[in-house]
This record gives sequence, structure tokens and C-alpha cells, in this order.
Amino acid sequence: MNFNTMHDVQLLLKRYGQYVYGPGRLATLELMEIEIKELYESGMLERDDYLKALMVLKNEIRKESQGG
Repeated sequence: MNFNTMHDVQLLLKRYGQYVYGPGRLATLELMEIEIKELYESGMLERDDYLKALMVLKNEIRKESQGG
């Protein structure tokens, strides 16, 4: 699966029944990162999908942290 946008990552989490909401955008992104990691560590995500999703999340977290 291709992961180019946050929507792609949200669809991935939704496929596993994970709906992530935090008290703000940054908190939500960080919670999504934790959920993606747990899916990978439990063997439900392939390494390639995990890394692509993680890259999208890290980029969004960086943008949000810089005020964007």
C-alpha cells in the first residue's frame, strides 16, 4: 500500500479498527505513531508499510511542531 498522505495512514488504522483522537493535532499524530508501531510490533504490518506510514507521520509531526 502507498502512504503519501495522512489520509492514507488514517485509512490504514481504520482497517484495523483504530480510530485515534487526541486533545489536539500534535497529540493525535503522536498517538497515531504509537498505534502504527504497535501494529508493526504485533506482526500485523509489514516492515515496508510501517516505515512508509511512520515517515508520513514524522513529517506531519515536524510540520506541526514548527507551527505549520
